[in-house]
Parts: sequence; structure tokens; C-alpha cells
Amino acid sequence: MVSNFGLPELLIILVVVLLIFGPGRVGKIGGELGRGIRAFRDGLQGKEGEKTEAEEEKPASGE
Repeated sequence: MVSNFGLPELLIILVVVLLIFGPGRVGKIGGELGRGIRAFRDGLQGKEGEKTEAEEEKPASGE
């Protein structure tokens, strides 16, 4: 039942998405998707924890 998607099928899907959302909105959706994937990868690698530790080591500028 499930077949492989080739180039023609992907192009048809892209055209339909562009017709529904428009080029400006598709760019915003792509950007948000990219940020979400990047945040997910950073969370898996533990980069968020490293950032917090580095901030804790910095002395406050007012003291």
C-alpha cells in the first residue's frame, strides 16, 4: 500500500502546500520547524545544561 515517494510526487506536494499557505507563510513554517529541530538536537546533546553551567560561573556585573 505504501509506495516510495519520487521526485514527481514531492513536487506535487510542494505545489499544493504553496497553493494552500502561500510562499511567505511556508517560509515561516520552515523556519519554525528548523528552530524546533535544532532545539530538539541541542536537548539530546545536553547543550542546554552547558549553557546554564556557564551562566552560573559568570559573576554578576553589579557586584
